[in-house]
Amino acid sequence: MTDRSTGQSPDKTRIGHELFRLFRPFLPMSLFSTVMGVVAGLTTAWLLATINDGLHAPDGITGKTVVTFVVLCAVTLAGNAISGVGNSVIGQKIIAALRKDISARIVCAPIAEVERYRVHRLLATLNSDVDTVSAVTFNFPGFMVAVAIALGCVVYMLVLSPLLFLFALAAILIGLGINHYASLRWDFHYQGVRGAQDDLQKQYRAITEGAKELRLNRARRQRVYGEQLSGAADLISELKSRAMRLYYAANAMGSMLFFVVIGLILLLQSSLGVDSRAVSGFVIVLLYIRGPIEMIAGGLPTLIQARVSFQRIAELTSQFRNQEPRLIDGPAPGEPAFPSMQTLALKKATHVFPAVGDSTQFQLGPVDLEIRRGETLFIVGENGCGKTTLIKTLLSLYNPGDGELLVDGKPVPAERLDDFRQQFSAVFSDYHLFDDLVASDPQTLAHAQAYLEQLGLAHKVSIVDRAFSTIDLSAGQRKRLALVHAYLENRPWMVLDEWAADQDPTFRRYFYQEMLPDFKRQGKTLIVISHDDRYFGLADRVVRLHQGRIVEEADGSTFAYEPNVDAPVSAPVE
Repeated sequence: MTDRSTGQSPDKTRIGHELFRLFRPFLPMSLFSTVMGVVAGLTTAWLLATINDGLHAPDGITGKTVVTFVVLCAVTLAGNAISGVGNSVIGQKIIAALRKDISARIVCAPIAEVERYRVHRLLATLNSDVDTVSAVTFNFPGFMVAVAIALGCVVYMLVLSPLLFLFALAAILIGLGINHYASLRWDFHYQGVRGAQDDLQKQYRAITEGAKELRLNRARRQRVYGEQLSGAADLISELKSRAMRLYYAANAMGSMLFFVVIGLILLLQSSLGVDSRAVSGFVIVLLYIRGPIEMIAGGLPTLIQARVSFQRIAELTSQFRNQEPRLIDGPAPGEPAFPSMQTLALKKATHVFPAVGDSTQFQLGPVDLEIRRGETLFIVGENGCGKTTLIKTLLSLYNPGDGELLVDGKPVPAERLDDFRQQFSAVFSDYHLFDDLVASDPQTLAHAQAYLEQLGLAHKVSIVDRAFSTIDLSAGQRKRLALVHAYLENRPWMVLDEWAADQDPTFRRYFYQEMLPDFKRQGKTLIVISHDDRYFGLADRVVRLHQGRIVEEADGSTFAYEPNVDAPVSAPVE
């Protein structure tokens, strides 16, 4: 299968390695469950043989036969139960491990790769693909027991009559051939289904996140719903229908083969010279084995869907294989704290966004920039010039390419990058607003309440059980709540990406004239992306970007600034 974003196929060896890595912790329990399933299958065949012997016993049913029957029933029941429960437990543990593993890979993956993979594809993998693999874990125990029973019955038929077994073997081979052809077609159709599910997830996001825009634009609404969403849904329906038609046709032909074999055995028993005991044994086994065989055949579509889903999961894990160390585990015990930074610098740093489709490549840099502790730096420039890319590179969220990220003139070691980032709090333009607070001490929670009042949010938001009572607010209020998070982190460096863009004029003035100076008095280093040129004079330094390069650096005092006489001296109240 090919990754549409990269044009590369997942390495089958890597897929096998991922599967083995997931199964390895559970191999002893899995082996024990499998052995018990095989025992159940063999005792089932023995049980059928006992029944057949009882039917042909000249002296009727003996006490020994009854004891054997009871013991075999008990062993079969215990084997099936232990195998089923064991495989169910293993399956659920593997699914839990898979969910945590995928999430950990996303958490530890380079930010640029996560952004490039696209949210709708990540959600489809985390939801649809993991759920599909999870569904297999519910069916897998019964599937394995059915396989064990079928193998036991095959062994019994071979022992009972090698000649009649050839008829059964021919039917089995024909059935396998039919199912192999059907499975190839199922796989082809389910590959298409999985691609369409990505598109469907994308359209689900469009109709929920773009509901207002769709309500105002009939043509777009009809295109999104009538063409894109409905088209993806219809394609999934058509491909699944084709796959299931193949499944039921193959299943019907498989069932027919059993009765054809039974008919041939009954018809040819005299000419083949096979005794009645062997014939009745074959008939009993063939009638009994039909159930397990149908269970196996019924599980094939689910297994194929799971294989396709696991290929997608393997694609994701392969895409995110460049993991940053220690993001999940945290710092090593006894590791010294990250030193207080006096300067932060980029030296010949670059970051490239490759061309996708009809878009052109964009490159930040090479950038040379040094920021001193305690200063207020404004980064300005037209939309799309690379301001956000620059701050992500400064925060080591993006790799600086062939350049360097320097703290006090020295490169930051890879194993200390996470410690380095803990010096910063940030509110990005595309921020995510968390409703819970990481801090739990009473002093911090008291500061949070005070800051809610300062930002004019206390009448709408309170703190309950270390969480905000609501985040269902206007865009400007949500961004103020995000600033509460940044304030409570109490980091020495603060990054604010167009924070004032969603604020009304009163709060914008308050942000520039009251909040930023207050942060500076607290000793914080401020990196602010801004389009508000009337406030550039409040910065210690202004850096202007154009098409990914720094084209101007100027002292903030060179920009004209006259404080607004009407500016509030305290927080505005909504």
